[in-house]
Formats: sequence, structure tokens, C-alpha cells
Amino acid sequence: MDKDIVLSVRNLNVKFSLRGKVLHAIRDVSLDLYRGETLAIVGESGSGKSVLTKTFMGLLDANGWVDSGSILYEGNDLAQYKTEKEWLTIRGREIAMVLQDPMTSLNPLKTVGAQIEEALLLHRQLTPAQAHQRMIEIMTDVGISDPERRSRQYPHEFSGGMRQRVVIAIAVACKPQILICDEPTTALDVTIQAQILQLIRDLVHKYHLTTVYITHDLGVVANVADRVAVMYAGDIVEVGTSREVFYDARHPYTWALLSSLPQLGVRGEKLFSIRGTPPNLYLPIKGDAFAPRNPYALKIDFEERPPFFEISPTHKARTWLLHPDAPAVEPPAVLKRLKQEEY
Repeated sequence: MDKDIVLSVRNLNVKFSLRGKVLHAIRDVSLDLYRGETLAIVGESGSGKSVLTKTFMGLLDANGWVDSGSILYEGNDLAQYKTEKEWLTIRGREIAMVLQDPMTSLNPLKTVGAQIEEALLLHRQLTPAQAHQRMIEIMTDVGISDPERRSRQYPHEFSGGMRQRVVIAIAVACKPQILICDEPTTALDVTIQAQILQLIRDLVHKYHLTTVYITHDLGVVANVADRVAVMYAGDIVEVGTSREVFYDARHPYTWALLSSLPQLGVRGEKLFSIRGTPPNLYLPIKGDAFAPRNPYALKIDFEERPPFFEISPTHKARTWLLHPDAPAVEPPAVLKRLKQEEY
């Protein structure tokens, strides 16, 4: 893997003010994104996946803010950006996002072609004629046939899968460096999901994009990601290559996520589910946030936050089970079965 870092997050803390209380949504996260790679960020709903990537584009809700830490991109610290004028130099032009529901991303009162052209006119300073020509090229690239005619139609005249292709066209129109895909296939049926994932793969290759997938679907991850970052309660608890995370996971939360995959279930046996609920992020978290739900938790898990332990140069996990003095713990049987299937 090319080790050219395109974006570097360091000790990032993000908070929200809600009903007079402060919610600590991102807790001291550090993460590097390498040029040309596809990184998947996985975790349960509410783990902070979307909030983390929204900070890269200045898309936090009005009641949220970066409390501390840095987001370094091309020599600039995006965590220091405050004005819409500053963010417009990044958003769409350098970093673009594909959201999960295309209907909320598209304007129902504007034609599809006009919405793609709008992005080009705003960020690329093209003439209207150049923007129109480029819009036709992009619609062809995302697999929309008869683009001249279809560009004059409105979003409601497109199917869900076709609308998602339009959203992707708008995202890649300005040839951004980084493309963030936030659950891009959730609202689509399975056959269309596969088509959209293949389309994104093709565009990544054609436009030399660096891609971040946000998903809770580990099946999607297996198909698209070079590396995986596992998030829990606003913190990254494990990061490694796809192969390392799938076949040699070390954090009990990653074990639990993999164990709950339907395709790893055994016929006639109850499907695994993670007991308990995620912690309340309004309250300070002591120790390992996953400890109350972790059947392998040690006493120290309830007292002190574990550091990252390095398993390989590309793989690390935040769990006391990797400490040299920790008792030996075997991963669940279902994961041993997964490892055996690899070989």
C-alpha cells in the first residue's frame, strides 16, 4: 500500500450541546487515510462513523463543534475552519460525500442535469457549455443511458438505483481527492446494491479516488475495503487491513460484530447478538467503553482506557487482552471457523 498520507486525524474530540447537556460524540480519535486506498469505517448505529467524516467537510450540525485535535489535509488544519467560505474550498472540490438516501440529497424542483451542472459551475469555473458537456460525460460514466434526454428529467422520474447514480455523479463531478460514501446502498435492494458498489469501484479506478465507506454491513466491507477501522462509542478500537480484521480480529467488539454476521450463523442455532447497549455519551466513560458488554473484560477494563497495541505494522487494537500480562483468551468458535475457511 502506498504510504502517502492524504488526510491525518489526530486526537480529535467532537462534542454536541443537547438540551443543556454536552454529548462527547468523538473521543480522542487518531486515524490516517492513505492516498488511493479504500477505508471502511464500521460499527453499530450511533458509534460516531458519520460524525467523524462530517468533520472533514464542515457538515456538523449547528449544535456540534470540534473541541480539540486536528484534521490535516494538504498542509491545512480543517479543524480550525470556521466559515462557509473556508469550507467551500474543500467541500465538493477536494472532499465529496455520497449519502445513503438519494431523495434527501437531490432537489425535487430541479432537473437532474441542472443539479450536476450546478456543482461544476460552483467549483470548477466552467462556462455553461463546458459544464453541460462535462455533465453528459459524467452521466455516461455512472451508467445512465441516453444522458441528453434523461438530464432534462426530475429526480422523481428516476428509480432509487438511478437516483443514487445521479448523487454519485454530483459527488465525482469535480474530481475530488477523497470520496466519502455514507451507507451508499442501504436504501436499495440487493441486486441494485451490487451494481452501485461495482460502479463506485469503477469510478475509484477511473478518477484515482481515495475512498471512505461508512457502513454497519460487514458484507459490504469484505467486497470493497483495503483497510477497516472499527468504531465503538466514538472511539476507534481496531484498525487493520481487511484480511487482518476479518481473519485475525483482536478486539472483543470486532469479534462480536463478526459473530453476528448472518452468513456465519449455523442452521438451527440462534444467531449471535451483542448483549446490552452502547454507553451513554453524555456521561464520562471510565476504562474501556465496551467493558460492560464484553464477556472477556478484565478488571482493568473498568478502570483504565487501554492504549493501542500493535499486532503488525498495519494492524492495531485498543484492548487490554493484548497486554503481555493478560490471560490468553481464544476468539469465539465462529471466528475460528471463518479463519479455517480462508485457508
